[in-house]
Amino acid sequence: MEIAPAPVALCSKEQQKMYHEWFEIADPDGDGRITGNDATKFFALSKLSRQELKQIWALADSKRQGFLDFSEFVIAMQLVSLAQAGHEITSDILKNGGKYKDHSFSSDKFQAENIELPTMEGVEAFATKNKRSTTNSEPAVNGSAPTQTLSSSSWFTSKSAKKTPSTSVTSIIDGLKRLYNEKLKPLEAAYRFNDFVSPFLTNSDFDAKPMVMLLGQYSTGKTTFIKHLLRCDYPGAHIGPEPTTDRFVVVMSGPDERSIPGNTIAVHADMPFSGLTSFGGAFLSKFECSQMPHPLLDQITFVDTPGVLSGEKQRTQRTYDFTGVISWFAAKCDLILLLFDPHKLDISDEFKRVIASLRGNDDKIRVVLNKADQVDTQQLMRVYGALMWSLGKVLNTPEVVRVYIGSFNDKPVNEDFVGPIGRELFEKEQLDLLMDLVNIPKKACDRRINEFVKRARAAKIHAYIISHLKKEMPAMMGKAKAQQRLIDNLEDEFAKVQRDFHLPAGDFPNVEHYREVLNGYSIDKFEKLKPKMIQAVDDMLAYEIPELLKNFKNPYE
Repeated sequence: MEIAPAPVALCSKEQQKMYHEWFEIADPDGDGRITGNDATKFFALSKLSRQELKQIWALADSKRQGFLDFSEFVIAMQLVSLAQAGHEITSDILKNGGKYKDHSFSSDKFQAENIELPTMEGVEAFATKNKRSTTNSEPAVNGSAPTQTLSSSSWFTSKSAKKTPSTSVTSIIDGLKRLYNEKLKPLEAAYRFNDFVSPFLTNSDFDAKPMVMLLGQYSTGKTTFIKHLLRCDYPGAHIGPEPTTDRFVVVMSGPDERSIPGNTIAVHADMPFSGLTSFGGAFLSKFECSQMPHPLLDQITFVDTPGVLSGEKQRTQRTYDFTGVISWFAAKCDLILLLFDPHKLDISDEFKRVIASLRGNDDKIRVVLNKADQVDTQQLMRVYGALMWSLGKVLNTPEVVRVYIGSFNDKPVNEDFVGPIGRELFEKEQLDLLMDLVNIPKKACDRRINEFVKRARAAKIHAYIISHLKKEMPAMMGKAKAQQRLIDNLEDEFAKVQRDFHLPAGDFPNVEHYREVLNGYSIDKFEKLKPKMIQAVDDMLAYEIPELLKNFKNPYE
């Protein structure tokens, strides 16, 4: 089974040269992005209908970022050429049904090298006009692109506009960065959200590739699963029946094959792992990054984790907060795979704690019953039932969790056990799971928005809690006793905040974790409630984020 990269723009050298010239013409700012406004002007030269161009943009901007990079631009141009040749532009035009049986991400239905250049009428005149309008615009400041009026500028206040030029917002992700720094981060800083819930976000957190984390007890096939998808070993990979992976390994794209120590990654500005420094040197010595050039890693980053141990080993042999690290990665990841072995279905107390630390990320969890070809069909039925019963006691949700059945390794399925019917079942199940992985890059932008909104709501609730506790403290005498009373009765204080501000109970943080952190602070030193900050976040959620999504939607809608 193999996962190929996302649609790659294949074309001859002559075509690529022409596409580069057109891309520069269509991108007057020279920032490597073609926004919706730029696209509507340049794509109009194709003389295609608005409906056809709407479909072309939707297919080219599959990640819903609100802009096209060069490879996506080439895909759009090839779709324009196909539309001009009379082909119907549908989502299947970039897919080859036979290829999906090999679990490819996506591939061209037509031989991409044979797709001719589209007919773009008046390119030279358009280039001259575009160059003239760029020259006549305001001069660049500090080497940045010339300032121009974007449709997105209207959703920022004049005070905000002074801080950052409107040209910096050329995508949904750029807009989220700006909203975070100007609206949400001040609220987080005022009430120490970074100490209680999650570290401050950096630009690399917004720009990071989608991540998939694999969790499970030792020897359930986590490392083999990643190797199976990559079709090769990655630096530092060890596989065996004993606990071989003793550290967190981030497998990501890089120019060459190498392993980077944890302390180095944590201070790397271009990587979204600076927040892991809070877990100390004991953890960072058990953390590393495995880099290698690979088309799949250009789309997704994998997080391989140590096998969950049982009994005292988990508590005494780990010199760092294992469940805390899992929780940190869970918040960053787009998908969490829980792997089980048919011969290791028991969920230990430690594994229960690990799964409990995933609270709030239930929508990301997928369960994989790996190595399922090691039992026959009758045993598999019993194993599946036992696994569902065990998970029902751990995952406190009324819905039935999705369990994928398969054998994710490079060996052929053992038909002596499963037979032809089992083989067909495994193929369908593996295809379903791999298609789940296929859609991760496409959903990455939506996931960023979802996590951002979730974080904003959590920051608001945190501010209400802290300001309420501050309000309950006496002005002069008995502060120590009052603080201890508040901490001891934290559940009741949470209930008061919930009633006073009409907040959903499910959005409140873990009481025990909150109590533990509060013990290290003097509640009297916290800030009082700042309604203006709360209102700024409310306005951001109610108006500015919807406006951002509106401005960077399909320009032909």
